[in-house]
Amino acid sequence: MAKRAHAKRNHQRHNTAHSTQESRRKSHRRNNNIVELHASNINTAYSPQRSDSPLTPRTLAQQQYIKAIHRNTLTFGTGPAGTGKSYCAGALAAQALDTGQVERIIITRPAIEAGEQLGFLPGTADDKFSVYIDAFRDILNERLGAGTVDYCLRHGRIVAAPLAYMRGKTFDENSFVILDEAQNTTPAQMKMFLSRIGEGCKVVVNGDIAQSDIRGLSGLADAVRRLNGVANVATHQFSRDDIVRSGLVRDIIDSYED
Repeated sequence: MAKRAHAKRNHQRHNTAHSTQESRRKSHRRNNNIVELHASNINTAYSPQRSDSPLTPRTLAQQQYIKAIHRNTLTFGTGPAGTGKSYCAGALAAQALDTGQVERIIITRPAIEAGEQLGFLPGTADDKFSVYIDAFRDILNERLGAGTVDYCLRHGRIVAAPLAYMRGKTFDENSFVILDEAQNTTPAQMKMFLSRIGEGCKVVVNGDIAQSDIRGLSGLADAVRRLNGVANVATHQFSRDDIVRSGLVRDIIDSYED
């Protein structure tokens, strides 16, 4: 009887020890699967390899433009397509978010392009406007990784909205704001946008004044003229010689402008 009781106790101790070891192994496996998520390492299997190298200007004009953005609160970039205006602005915004210099990127543009208005495009308002920021999405994906961009979009670290939605909002401190295709703003829209600038934010306004899709005076041309010489405001003019896309693009633009 005593032998059976002793054997039973040994069996129970063995089961307890085995259960404890198994629990520890499971806990260890779970702990190995825990990853701290930071903006710099949130990524997905389908995203392209993020670029860890700093933004390198491809032309002297881009170098001057980048310096102007760094040094001023508000920078206008004007000139033909293919000069890198949007790429430089988007890459600098991504770099500022990644390094903690800013807490939010705001991307906006007037929802009119070559005669098409937002209301005539299929889908919800978000779906419709996503068509307009695909180019910036590609830039941000390249610089941050698609997973990080998705995360930031879901949590309000990256915001993209039509210019009309900016009314009544203030671009708060630690925001990097980009207004693209600004040649399609009216003077009233541009005034509304510029009056949103808050203390401590960085604002870049891009566009090609020669390619406006609206009737009347472009808000971009009007703003560049009005703000010439104002402190902390810079204007950088790109030319056809600064085009970094294929030589064919330069020839096409030359043909249309001659």
